[in-house]
Amino acid sequence: MDQSVKFDLDLIHRYDKSGPRYTSYPTALELHDGFIEQDYHQQVELSNKRGGPLSLYFHIPFCDTVCYYCACNKIITKNREHAEPYLANLFKEIELQGALFDSKRIVNQLHWGGGTPTFLDYEQMSRLMVATRQNFHLKDDDTGEYSIEIDPRATNDKTIKQLRELGFNRISLGVQDFDPAVQQAVNRIQSETQTFAVLESARKEGFRSTSIDLIYGLPLQTVASFSVTLDKILSVEPDRFSIFNYAHLPARFKTQRQINDADMPNAEVKLDILQMIIQRLLEAGYVYIGMDHFAKPGDELAIAQRENKLYRNFQGYSTHSDCDLIGLGITSIGRIADSYVQNVKDLPAYDSLISKGELPVFKGFVLNADDKLRRAVITQLICHFSLSFSNIEQTYSIDFQRYFSTELQVLKVMQDDALLTLNNQGIEVLAVGRLLIRNICMVFDAYVQANTKQFSKVI
Repeated sequence: MDQSVKFDLDLIHRYDKSGPRYTSYPTALELHDGFIEQDYHQQVELSNKRGGPLSLYFHIPFCDTVCYYCACNKIITKNREHAEPYLANLFKEIELQGALFDSKRIVNQLHWGGGTPTFLDYEQMSRLMVATRQNFHLKDDDTGEYSIEIDPRATNDKTIKQLRELGFNRISLGVQDFDPAVQQAVNRIQSETQTFAVLESARKEGFRSTSIDLIYGLPLQTVASFSVTLDKILSVEPDRFSIFNYAHLPARFKTQRQINDADMPNAEVKLDILQMIIQRLLEAGYVYIGMDHFAKPGDELAIAQRENKLYRNFQGYSTHSDCDLIGLGITSIGRIADSYVQNVKDLPAYDSLISKGELPVFKGFVLNADDKLRRAVITQLICHFSLSFSNIEQTYSIDFQRYFSTELQVLKVMQDDALLTLNNQGIEVLAVGRLLIRNICMVFDAYVQANTKQFSKVI
């Protein structure tokens, strides 16, 4: 498979619009409160009937300091004891959820996100993992994808060793930027020394994948300053990069109001930074997976993409497409059978429902036949940059060109712009079009026009 990508500034300007990141289709904006616990139980019953492995996502919302750019659901506190009531409720939710699912179903994937999961101390993390193992069938042979998001400022060699002992084998380190002025502007002071010490410790303890998270478009960033950060990180050769476009939306996210608008790089600077990032990472031998993600050619993500086995879920790209995802903790989102389900978003509501022995279901959405068809098309394009019409036709019993006649007419314009090639057999996204894959997927999105203002820019 050709995994190259090409930066074309004129085309990026021409297709400069907002759109979904397609961690799901339909997106989370379609979830509604008409979906109740009874609906969830029906979907779990269907999930158990179909069988297959499971994926678990745990949301740990606590941080001891606030990063001004952050748009995550978080609770800022330095008191570790504040996590205890939350954990007590989380343990009850794990028990409630575990009782619903067939105990023979193996957990192939497990992910702790946040917030800062390492806000928890070792004793708390151990209790959480014990509760999980008591209620779900976790693997014991280290073949699962068990990952955790790490803030290097809240982690040391001992923590990494403990996480490995708990069963984690993949780690993602938040960095964002090493430039002191940028760090000051976003209230995230983090040294290279502590960051790379954690990375080295993870390698020493046998973590199978190391990933670095960066953000471009932060206040005071320039091409030159971000290039220095990239130099430092490339020197330690992480397995993966996640390099996100910062969406400055202070009207929606209060913490972002503490950023000085005058310090924000303009659109041209952001594009220059992105172009530099792509060039540097490709020159260093990394493969563009898609949607801000890069990996070494031998990494599991790159291999899965070449073998047409890559998938995308609420945590990003994944090598497992066959797992139903159970979300645990406030604001977490799961995918069960033909539905998406989100938990309540605040601690009082979570506590109230759990104390009554009820699942903390907030919203949900049940996909119809058209949703599932369009999801398959979008997932294939965003993961593999190609689509076989015959594969879709055989699976969904449609005539692709008749069903999507309107969409194919729109794609012809993109073909004229050399974003893709289109013929009777299928769609092939070209190197120029891969950076604009969100635009291509939006052609097949039946909901996007009503929600455009809710999304970030595609580049």
